[in-house]
Amino acid sequence: MGKIEAIRHKVRSSTVTRAWLSTGPDRFEEGEAVVSQLTGALTRAVLVMVLVATPSMLLLDVTADTKQMVALVALFLGLLTFVEYNSTYPSLVEFRDAPPFNRIRFLMLFATVFFLSTIERGRILPSGLTELTTSIGTLIGVSMDFPYSPVRLATLMMSHNASAEQIASVRTAAGMAYLISLVSLAIFVVALKSGNWPSRGRSFNVWVNLPTFDPTAGGDVVLRLQRDARVNIALGFLLPFLIPAVVMISSNGFEPLTMTSSQTLIWTMTAWAFLPASLFMRGIAMGRVADMIQERRNANRAQGAREGLAPA
Repeated sequence: MGKIEAIRHKVRSSTVTRAWLSTGPDRFEEGEAVVSQLTGALTRAVLVMVLVATPSMLLLDVTADTKQMVALVALFLGLLTFVEYNSTYPSLVEFRDAPPFNRIRFLMLFATVFFLSTIERGRILPSGLTELTTSIGTLIGVSMDFPYSPVRLATLMMSHNASAEQIASVRTAAGMAYLISLVSLAIFVVALKSGNWPSRGRSFNVWVNLPTFDPTAGGDVVLRLQRDARVNIALGFLLPFLIPAVVMISSNGFEPLTMTSSQTLIWTMTAWAFLPASLFMRGIAMGRVADMIQERRNANRAQGAREGLAPA
């Protein structure tokens, strides 16, 4: 009996050891993935807070109350970003697992806010960087200031009593913001055409990357994606013209001091340039997803046809 119990104990110990060895690497990889996701979410939250606080850090005429309000908004948006990227299931952010879509959008937004803040800082404390940024913005703004252009319509948002200097500041900011949006859009198109988006080496989950799109709502998914892509591209093209028109119709122009105050000018011109470019990118991305689904369907049909024609 003693020998039998010794054999049973030995078998039981070896079984537990094999089970631990088999689950050890899986648990380690799982823990590593959790830490990586947590670190990525925290990094994104910090970057969003830095983005929101950039004008307050660069501008010299910001009051203490404004800084406190900006800090509160930055903390709220940072917390929202952390919760979104740290969760397993998506809720609002699209193309979360399809880099570099959101990275390009963030860099576009940050570059617009940074360079517009630099231009406004140069009005009080000029430097080499502020002079260069202002010159580029002025050159682009003047070049695009022709009848019915987006830059001309942006300057028309000013009231009729605005001075030439105030209109010039809006034109410079609009030119710089529009230039950054066009460059960012070109970078995304190049990444898309070169085959780097979405990545060929990883699976693409439509539900995770398009949480607001319901594939079971009815109709063919490819046709709906193509339709949404066209709508987004059309809106992206029309928004630079529609926003000034809506502003002029609804409020008959902003007051000059309100429109040309540093914080308001920066965020107004940023939204005016970022939203259309973001819609353009979203439309192009959704069109690409529709093409991917169609390619997969064609491949499955071809494979099914080959298997049906194969000899039994």
